[in-house]
Amino acid sequence: MIIAVDGPAASGKGTLARRLAAQYGLAYLDTGRTYRAVALAMQRAGTGLDDVAAAVEAAGTLDFAMLDDPEMTSTHAGEGASRIAVMPALRAALVERQRAFAQRAAREGTGAVLDGRDVGTVILPDATVKLFVTADVAERARRRALELHGVAEGPLFDELLETLRRRDARDTGRAASPLKQADDAYVLDTTRMDAEAAFSAAIRVVERALVA
Repeated sequence: MIIAVDGPAASGKGTLARRLAAQYGLAYLDTGRTYRAVALAMQRAGTGLDDVAAAVEAAGTLDFAMLDDPEMTSTHAGEGASRIAVMPALRAALVERQRAFAQRAAREGTGAVLDGRDVGTVILPDATVKLFVTADVAERARRRALELHGVAEGPLFDELLETLRRRDARDTGRAASPLKQADDAYVLDTTRMDAEAAFSAAIRVVERALVA
């Protein structure tokens, strides 16, 4: 079983995807973190984020163990990922590695859950189940502010709200693999859902797909 979970930043897709992977014993990959890892590697090396060749090279040598680096959740890593994600050559290099991750899991008899922004449309268009997880941008900013700073108002919230709006514009407007809902994806709006409600709704979708 291959499950694709797409959606904008801070919609709850990552939490949901990890829980689905644990529920069904599947391998898990946050594809967005592969872009964050490349951006972070470039930032640490002092490489400009407009250097396509350096980005592709970093993608080819990326150690997936780096995806657990705590700095992956930083704002600058997220902003960097959004900037380099517009590069078609980089996207092609990372899609190849992301697809290989799912194919390897399938060969090993487990299956996988991948979350990101183009999993159901580009990386795994034949996924068993496709979920598109979304939420109002203000609610997403509130969640991220609580996660990072423990407060959901004031200048920190305002900064995160503006950051998410910029990222949404870049992610949906880019020419290469823009963020969009797959035609056969189930839309899960988590604006008024807590994590448990979202997980229960996702389980119902997956169970229906398994008996179809």
